[in-house]
Amino acid sequence: MSDLITVKDLKKIYENEGVATPVLHGVSFTLQAGEFVSIMGPSGSGKSTLMHILGFLDRLTSGQYWFEGKEVDTLSEDELAFMRSTKVGFVFQQFNLLSKTSVLQNVRLPLLYVTMPESKKDELVKQAIEAVGLTHRLDYLSNQLSGGEKQRVAIARALVNDPSVIFADEPTGNLDSKSGLQIMKILDDLNQRGKTIILVTHEKNTADYARRILRIKDGLIESDEVVPEQVRQSAINGQLK
Repeated sequence: MSDLITVKDLKKIYENEGVATPVLHGVSFTLQAGEFVSIMGPSGSGKSTLMHILGFLDRLTSGQYWFEGKEVDTLSEDELAFMRSTKVGFVFQQFNLLSKTSVLQNVRLPLLYVTMPESKKDELVKQAIEAVGLTHRLDYLSNQLSGGEKQRVAIARALVNDPSVIFADEPTGNLDSKSGLQIMKILDDLNQRGKTIILVTHEKNTADYARRILRIKDGLIESDEVVPEQVRQSAINGQLK
């Protein structure tokens, strides 16, 4: 595996009306392509801010961030927008689907401004929907789906551009345990097929699905540890009970 993400002494300070609020205080780590990593921490720890910076939604205040060998802080706004549209996919707790729009149309959204033949777009959309097991819901409106199905649509939408990494922010937070298990299995399957997954969560049971956990507290990395396979299997079996 090759290095996908490297951050060194990353800091983030928000300023509002002259008041500075430090959120990240000097974070350093490296993630390799093909990893399944959980960023775990309590509310207010800085994990969502870190995800927004890693996903090109926000800029760091100081430090360095390399993505696939490119120093991100040197990129223009247009270059960042290109990275967002081609290199990363996002799955959020709230699904963020268009309610009166079909599954196919929701998944197709990221391809709206991509230059390629319409037939190729159709092929990519159907492949992404098939990857999450929703081919039988292709023409359903998103407001006709269960919570678990909505999250699967969100994963398909994140997949459709074949990004280098998928960020999943509390992806099971609005789901019952059975639907949550289905979502985590899909993410694990995608990882086993080579997709890099970065999972943001405050729940230990969810974090244990990953193969590595970065624990963040008060804007600093508290620990960086590999999840033993026995622990991963225990998390899966625990949800099956």
